Amino acid sequence: MSARTTEEITSAIRAAVQAAGWAPSVHNTQPWSFAVDGEEIALRADSDRKLRLSDAMGREMLISCGAALMNLRLTLSALGCEPRVRVLPDPDRPALLATVRAGEAVAADEHTRLLHAEIERRRTHRAGFTDLPVPDRLIEALVAQAEAEGARLTPVRSEAAVRVLAALTCAAQDVQSQDRLLTLEMISWGQPPGSSRGDGVPAGGYPREPRRTHPHFAQRDYAHGHPWGSDTDQFFSASTGTVAVLTTPADTREDWITAGQALQRVLLHASAYDVHAAFHTQALEMVHLREFLRQELLSGRYPQMIMRLGYTSDDSEGVRRPVTELLKERSR
Repeated sequence: MSARTTEEITSAIRAAVQAAGWAPSVHNTQPWSFAVDGEEIALRADSDRKLRLSDAMGREMLISCGAALMNLRLTLSALGCEPRVRVLPDPDRPALLATVRAGEAVAADEHTRLLHAEIERRRTHRAGFTDLPVPDRLIEALVAQAEAEGARLTPVRSEAAVRVLAALTCAAQDVQSQDRLLTLEMISWGQPPGSSRGDGVPAGGYPREPRRTHPHFAQRDYAHGHPWGSDTDQFFSASTGTVAVLTTPADTREDWITAGQALQRVLLHASAYDVHAAFHTQALEMVHLREFLRQELLSGRYPQMIMRLGYTSDDSEGVRRPVTELLKERSR
């Protein structure tokens, strides 16, 4: 493959930053910023967008940034540049999570192009799914996608274990809903109808009156008493879907970034086959519940994400900040 021109590399880098902004993040906080220096992109955590109460350690923030890192990698690869990645390259700069350099020219393989095409199409779902089951063969492929990034995606096949996860999610949701400050932190990321914000959860991004699944996984109440939400996709959306847990062997900052990259690879592959994901992080935001899950259900591995996978007719639009807001000056 012929070498890329400077103009092509510059264009690829800007496209990569724009694609990174489409990564999933907790409450769509988009807690990242980027700086470009020649052929290198620096990915930094934006602490101003961190959830200081529910994510005091920054675990969910770094998982979100890990997903953005995956989009950077995929986009550079899809546009013909080999991504050279360094994770946590400078211990003295903890906000600097990774650098990605556009390396030599490469030809993207079919799977890379497949995943890249889903970056802006992928959506987070916040309700039940249809009764159509996700094929075992696809679940196996999603497990392989997580493994390729150094994480483990475990489909929860035991009905008892699914009930435990659902019960802990509901319990955590009930406890958090009684905490005024936690509630205010969450609803600050809920958008009213007609909002022009480029972040947060839009009013059409969740059902107005969600149907209960069996077992039931509690959803966040972004409307908080307001008659917001969508009326679509309700009649056929009563299935829990396939429950899965993403885990890592350790629980360091690097593991959280690894989990984010694995999560995004899984989500993009699923999206290519019209499978959506609904996330449930409530129990993982409570230390003792997360530790209970680690010891009792997950063989000592650290849970990083609880999700449900399934089919839906949800076609809600995503909201993202413009790329000009994502780019910051590079600090030395």
